[in-house]
Amino acid sequence: MPLKRELGLIHVFAIASGAMISSGLFILPGLAAARAGPAVVLSYVVAGILALPTMLSKAELTTAMPRAGGDYFYISRSMGSVAGTIGGFASWFSLSLKGAFALTGMAAYAAILTTVPIEIIAACLCVAFVVINLLGAKQAGNSQVVLVVILIGVLGYFVFRGIPNVMVQRFSPFAPEGAGAVFATAGFVFISFGGLTKVASVAEEVKNPGVNLPLGMILSLLVVTILYAAVIFVTVGVLSGAELHDSLTPISAAASIFAGPMGAGIIALAALLAFVSTANAGIMSASRYPMAMSRDHILPGFFRKANKRFGTPHIAIFFTGGFMLLSVLVLKLEMLVKVASTLLLALYIMANLAVIFMRESKILNYRPKFKSPLYPWTQIAGGLGGVFLIVRMGVVPVAVASLFALTMFCWYWVYVRPRWHKEFALMRIIERVTAKELTGYSLETELKEILRERDEVIEDRFDLVIRACPILDIESSCELEGLLADVSKELSRNLGISARDLQEMLCHRERESSTVIGEGVAVPHIIVEGQKRFSIVLARSREGIFFSDMAPKVHAVFVLAGTRDERNFHLRALAAIAQIAQHAGFLQRWVQARNTDELRDIILLGKRRRYPAPRV
Repeated sequence: MPLKRELGLIHVFAIASGAMISSGLFILPGLAAARAGPAVVLSYVVAGILALPTMLSKAELTTAMPRAGGDYFYISRSMGSVAGTIGGFASWFSLSLKGAFALTGMAAYAAILTTVPIEIIAACLCVAFVVINLLGAKQAGNSQVVLVVILIGVLGYFVFRGIPNVMVQRFSPFAPEGAGAVFATAGFVFISFGGLTKVASVAEEVKNPGVNLPLGMILSLLVVTILYAAVIFVTVGVLSGAELHDSLTPISAAASIFAGPMGAGIIALAALLAFVSTANAGIMSASRYPMAMSRDHILPGFFRKANKRFGTPHIAIFFTGGFMLLSVLVLKLEMLVKVASTLLLALYIMANLAVIFMRESKILNYRPKFKSPLYPWTQIAGGLGGVFLIVRMGVVPVAVASLFALTMFCWYWVYVRPRWHKEFALMRIIERVTAKELTGYSLETELKEILRERDEVIEDRFDLVIRACPILDIESSCELEGLLADVSKELSRNLGISARDLQEMLCHRERESSTVIGEGVAVPHIIVEGQKRFSIVLARSREGIFFSDMAPKVHAVFVLAGTRDERNFHLRALAAIAQIAQHAGFLQRWVQARNTDELRDIILLGKRRRYPAPRV
């Protein structure tokens, strides 16, 4: 059952921003400053810069494949079942752990406002978020917008009030542990930017994903990186090293100095709201991974069930909420952060590889509405940056992540391998290198259906005709007469008119005036006797055919034949072909298409005006 498209640009921005502005800002600065000193400000900026290439890669992938499951879906479709299994579970665990991190972070700030035990607060909030997410993505998204607006307002107030109280001497020495510690700390706090791409997991529920996803992600990275740098600059400049390093509530501690107890209380309340937004976004995004993985039989089928009334994956939401609550009670804070950051960095590396594999596979139905700039250097930079930060993280988190990957591989071998039947882009690259045909057309078909849903394409009569029409794929050289003879045979079967008569009509039409309408494209069309008859034949010649001494070789031929009573549709079909053929890159895709299925998809997915059939 498909999920409802209810989320707009503001929701995308709020989900990504709200998932970032939480423990990474309200809890980690003290722990991070103990590692890097005042240069912790730079560590956050470095982490944000290193997140940029992957954000661009994920924006491209999600606009090409806006499906529930985000990371998992495009990793599996680009690199296959093993990578998909490991990546899917890593995505789900890292997002769930970040949500658990938010619930854990509430403890320190809740102590400022209340004496209620943190376990009760965490359990109640977890249940509340599960209920909100069950009611629908729009309700969860709207609540996220409210939380994020309040958060940005409070943090803006903190920076405005705090800057006059910053003491420059607090920043000396700036990097007491050296540059290495700055980069190691950047890896430690990288989880602070993990929420940036959480929105990829709810891409299936975003309206106009080709615009709203990349724009929302770019805006959130820009706004949150500036907020991080400004807030941490004020915090480091106000608190002494001892006060900062020992505090799990550094932002409130800083606020109490220049705004008094009331200011500290406001920040504590804002922190709780931040944790609320992260936990809410965590359940909302993480729950889509079990759903997506169950669609591909990586998890049991009941995870993909969607509630008939609200259209939400209720079983996956319950399961994710339970895991988050269990993580709160079992895992220690620092290890939770390290493992989550390591898994997140590994996913970022895989996302950059996914873009490279999808592009190099030359799959024609891979059509992102947003393309990452400076390919492939952006992806290389993002991948190497992730490797660098993982190495700087230390042995223990890398060992834990490796053990996790081994466990997931065992799950793949025992449960997934017998059930996996999906094709992936890497196989296309192997085909090109080995010159052996290893795949069918299932990946292209899947991507075609995704594109139709993404662009909200409504089939009209032209689509139905193209789906059924014959296609001639001419590999060797061919004369115009030979082409028209073959086309006439195909038309004869559908129109009930002799092939010889049709060939003569087509040749006569060509002698009257050339039907070449553009570089490499010709549209021969004739009117035939009878009623309610119409047919199209498509042809591709890789080497090209001379239609006229005045025109270049033709590679794409669209032949139309219909009776006089079909004149209106005849004209619409001509207009549709002209619109598709004039689109940039059409002829190149036409010539490079592997087979007739790809040729047909080029027409079915082409941009044109559509005329939906009237309702009866």
